[in-house]
Amino acid sequence: MYRSMININHHFKINLYNLKSFLFICFISFSIYGEAQVNWTNDGDSYFKLEKNQLLTYTLPDKVVKTVISKEQLTPIGKSKPLEVAHFSFSLDQQKVLLFTNTKRVWRLNTKGDYWVFNFKTNSLTQLGKGLPPSSLMFAKFSPDGNTLAYVSDNNLYSEDYESGKIQPLTSNGTVAIINGTFDWAYEEEFACRDGFRWSPDSKSIAYWQIDASAIKKFYMINNTDSIYSQLVPLEYPKVGETPSACKVGVVDISDIKTTWMNIPGDASQHYLVRMEFIPGTNNLLIQQLNRKQNNSKLFLVNAINGSAKVIQEESDEAWVDLFQTGNPYKIDYTNNFNFMNESKCILWASEKDGWRHLYQVSLEGKPEVLITKGDYDVIDLKYINQKEGYVYYLASPANATQKYLYRTKLNGKGKSELLSPESLMGSHDYSFSSNGTYAEHTFSNYFTPPTKEFITVANQKSLTEGESIVNNLKNLEKKSNTEFFTITTTDNIQMDGWMVKPSNFDPKKKYPVVFYVYSEPAGTTVTDTYGADQNGLYMGDMAEDGYIYISLDNRGTPAPKGREWRKSIYRKIGVININDQAMAAKEILKWDFIDPERVAVWGWSGGGSATLNLMFQHPEIYKTGIAIAAVANQLTYDNIYQERYMGLPQENKEDFIAGSPITYAKNLTGNLLYIHGTGDDNVHYQNADMLLNELIKYNKQFQFMPYPNRSHGIYEGAGTSLHLATLYTNYLKMHCPPGGR
Repeated sequence: MYRSMININHHFKINLYNLKSFLFICFISFSIYGEAQVNWTNDGDSYFKLEKNQLLTYTLPDKVVKTVISKEQLTPIGKSKPLEVAHFSFSLDQQKVLLFTNTKRVWRLNTKGDYWVFNFKTNSLTQLGKGLPPSSLMFAKFSPDGNTLAYVSDNNLYSEDYESGKIQPLTSNGTVAIINGTFDWAYEEEFACRDGFRWSPDSKSIAYWQIDASAIKKFYMINNTDSIYSQLVPLEYPKVGETPSACKVGVVDISDIKTTWMNIPGDASQHYLVRMEFIPGTNNLLIQQLNRKQNNSKLFLVNAINGSAKVIQEESDEAWVDLFQTGNPYKIDYTNNFNFMNESKCILWASEKDGWRHLYQVSLEGKPEVLITKGDYDVIDLKYINQKEGYVYYLASPANATQKYLYRTKLNGKGKSELLSPESLMGSHDYSFSSNGTYAEHTFSNYFTPPTKEFITVANQKSLTEGESIVNNLKNLEKKSNTEFFTITTTDNIQMDGWMVKPSNFDPKKKYPVVFYVYSEPAGTTVTDTYGADQNGLYMGDMAEDGYIYISLDNRGTPAPKGREWRKSIYRKIGVININDQAMAAKEILKWDFIDPERVAVWGWSGGGSATLNLMFQHPEIYKTGIAIAAVANQLTYDNIYQERYMGLPQENKEDFIAGSPITYAKNLTGNLLYIHGTGDDNVHYQNADMLLNELIKYNKQFQFMPYPNRSHGIYEGAGTSLHLATLYTNYLKMHCPPGGR
């Protein structure tokens, strides 16, 4: 999903040029979701935390601290320094801990590295995968009985006996194109699929995905800087309209290393398998399949022993079926798992079939489904299922799509929704529940309140200590902000949410330049009531102090919690409906007395870069200056999973792709355009720049262009890059859309 920069400026005030190295992936994983992440113990009364190369536990309610692994224990024999642990996970009994170190980036996240096991009983530290290439292990995890580990290395799946250290290859055909136990570029980017294998409950077998990308054409990027002769950088990348990678699920027996392939109906190269998990306590798998257009979903109950499969639930949508993902898909250990209930006889399922995203109980035994949440609102995220007490906890915001609050309702569908977040705290809440549901970490922010947190008792929603209480600490907080949230109604009767930052010394009698920040696509929103949402991280200085009005708007098609019709009205109309909404809203804003219609700028990154180009080309009468970064100029260049989900197949409706592509309208450019792209962008390929440049040149359109050699979609690699980009952005904006009231 081409959204890499959409929320970098979205939640935290940050100036990129002050950073020596911009840790883009780590930053975006928090900035997009901003959610609480706590590593709870099994009993739910404590949580783990890495601090200064030590693993600690904090026991609630008093936060009693205990060192469970010291620096000395984290220091391998023969070494003088402890391991630098990037991530840790436990065996089921929490008697052993996996330590992930020496990590390397794969596409978006650092998912390759070395793994070590610390055994609490024996006080020993052991490295896994000895003899395999350094920093090559992925997604290591214990078998349920804790005796064996499994991991991926170089696209093959391995098991390793903990006691003996014996390593056994479970697959042997892994290549760049045959991928076992993990995924190709498109699956990871668009479905957040990374960890591609699951242990059976009895620890005797492993179910794994196999991706066959051998028929996928290679896209070649060119490295011109690291040697005298240019180097080709190949990438298996399925463009829109191209047949997807074939995908299947196998179950390998640990004892005899034989794989049984699951017999999922349908052409493997015309369907996607997006969820797969063993049903607890059984030898059956539950697998979700999407068709290529992603407008039909099937749940298969699959016998893991003989591979037979039967459909137990099916759902279709005229646009697309959303893959509802709970939690943060940018965690390295994130998986699209199922939420099993009632002794694994049913699952908790999300659907938009009644026009809103609601939770359902879906039986695995053929019983009627049960609607749990009811009403004209969307469930934003699932936070916790308390089966003992019969409640489900979730985030929603029925009255304000820019905010989110904690609610609960009865699992049997007979209860009413109860608001649990403090009514005095208007903004965005998130929660991480303890394993037993007794405690939760509660985080809160709004546009004028920096992120703050507390630990609460779930039963009464009260802070564990008065000193930590968010309600008490924010009781007398002074609201200091130049930001205003507003709604605007276009001539098409579309009501859009927006925020506006006014100049510090605003004078309503003067006219000010306005800068619109856009994203506008189904992958993200920009208008959220969170701290830093109104900040521009690329601007060197303070836009409000310099005299700019800064505005962002969410149009139809953005994933705001406003119902199915809002989100899916953009189907086959990316580049059309979102652009019209943005432009029509801008026209209303330009009627305000304090806006200077001659100084109107727009900017965006990735999908926002595409929107910037379309706005500049389709509505030159409104937008005088534009800065487009890493934009999709031609929709036919992007990957098949994203583009076909929202636009259909170009073999059937190519005219929609053309109508939504900025390159179609490049001849209309009249304003000032700065276009920026990294030549090493594996996401939105640099070819978009070449195609657009050719079109602009053909019509003698003058513009400024800045390629960044070998930089990826985030344009942050290399010495001086962040400072250079911010300087370029700021200087161009000031030159062509000068600040200050007139």
